[in-house]
Amino acid sequence: MPEWYGPYGGAYVPETLVPALQELEKAWRESRRDPSFQQRLRTLLHEWGGRPTPLYFAERLTRENGGAGIYLKREDLVHGGAHKLNNALGQGLLAERLGKRRIIAETGAGQHGVATAMVGAMLGLTTEVYMGEVDIERQRPNVLRMRLLGATVRPVRAGQRTLKEAINEALRDWITTVRDTHYVLGSAVGPHPFPSLVADFQSVIGKEILHQSRSRFGAEPDLVVACVGGGSNAIGTFHPLLRTRSRLLGVEAGGEGGGVGAASLSRGSPGVLHGMRTYLLQDEEGQILPTESVSAGLDYAGVGPEHARLKDSGRVEYVSVSNAEALAAFHLLSRSEGILPALEPAHALAEALRRARSLPRDARVVVTLSGRGDKDLAEVERIGDPR
Repeated sequence: MPEWYGPYGGAYVPETLVPALQELEKAWRESRRDPSFQQRLRTLLHEWGGRPTPLYFAERLTRENGGAGIYLKREDLVHGGAHKLNNALGQGLLAERLGKRRIIAETGAGQHGVATAMVGAMLGLTTEVYMGEVDIERQRPNVLRMRLLGATVRPVRAGQRTLKEAINEALRDWITTVRDTHYVLGSAVGPHPFPSLVADFQSVIGKEILHQSRSRFGAEPDLVVACVGGGSNAIGTFHPLLRTRSRLLGVEAGGEGGGVGAASLSRGSPGVLHGMRTYLLQDEEGQILPTESVSAGLDYAGVGPEHARLKDSGRVEYVSVSNAEALAAFHLLSRSEGILPALEPAHALAEALRRARSLPRDARVVVTLSGRGDKDLAEVERIGDPR
């Protein structure tokens, strides 16, 4: 049965995909109870992926900002440069368990495509990645990395030529190739069981934050902040913290500031997209609106269904940050700490800095730095320093 998050979630898919989704859910649930699968996943995350990642106190950034201490959960130090490996590795091992030797993926910023290509190379799987033409142009370094890793990059020329269209094409591929292909969906979106299994594989982030905070401070963080596009790094951060007293804050892409940007939770309404019911950016007739963000990884018209439920429940607060604010945070972290963040978590950092200034100095704010900014250097140079 499809899993629902209140009125959100489900599996709105063609009948041809139902057996594949049921097969995937069965394999995933069995793998959770299989000690050998879990041990292999932990070993590869540690020895190949570089986990656990540090919880870093940004001392100079904190001093310059004022207020609460800023701590960075360094997912940018994971092999490949982003949190995406956590999920791609888990799903790659599931594909192997299912006997499927071909994997496909969608990508926006390119980091999920790179992670999937790395996993495909390590496991000896044929790998193809769908990527919108607009994103190919603004994320050239990651396109080169995918190709060097042996993956085929499939340009998507339909619609806005960004992440939504890449997901469309990957789903079309999967419908016709389900017998020998696994779709490594990169975010906590899509039909059940994808939102649940992606959250499961990404929850290593929040588990480490919880353990590291208790070991270091003797308590949970006061505020935990993560960026939200489809929502994989955010749900992985929030999931293990939902039962704690930590305040949780998701930050969406506000774009230029005059339109909807890519802020589905802040400016959208419920509807159906990519096999799930969730908050979408849509017009009165249900047509998906064009999105805009300086960050390719947040440039998506929907969001994971569990985030939709968390918004309605009030357990997590969701806000949006503009392109200019994210760029300013990018430059500030680069100059104050010697860390180049991806433009996606730069959105989270911008809001974290704002909130930290109104908190006591002994409060602790943790920001999930979901990826590094190497991929964004050409885009940042093109736009220039907002100062």
